Amino acid sequence: MFIIDELDKRILQQLQKDASLTNHELALRVHASAPTCLRRVKRLTEEGIIARQVAILDTAKLGAGLTAIVEITLDHQATEKLLEFEQLVAQEIAVQQCYRVSPGPDFVLVIQVADMAAYHVLAHRLFAAHANVRNVRSFFSILRSKFETGIAL
Repeated sequence: MFIIDELDKRILQQLQKDASLTNHELALRVHASAPTCLRRVKRLTEEGIIARQVAILDTAKLGAGLTAIVEITLDHQATEKLLEFEQLVAQEIAVQQCYRVSPGPDFVLVIQVADMAAYHVLAHRLFAAHANVRNVRSFFSILRSKFETGIAL
């Protein structure tokens, strides 16, 4: 089992805030030497604790200002049918998150598109044209008051 100590936690907290820090900047912030920091980040990455490093874009400035939270219920919930649906939505870049949930609907999706017309096209392609989708319930964000990607350590 991989054990995360206090230095690892400090490194992870800083990288969650800003993954673009140089190794030197990171080392200064966590009060460690640069070689130690580099070794720790490499180990955290190899162990899969750091899954990936990405840039978070401003959706409104890029013309993708409509967020939809969508509940999906399937007609048939056999494992292969659930996996089939997950593979379908995984191919859509507009589907940012897909959760298999219980109880209630089978899936909850977070979708980011330009506008209602773009949502309609996507919904038709993913849901209306898919024979196993029984029910779709969509909620549209009118205000995002909080958005965080970090987790508590």
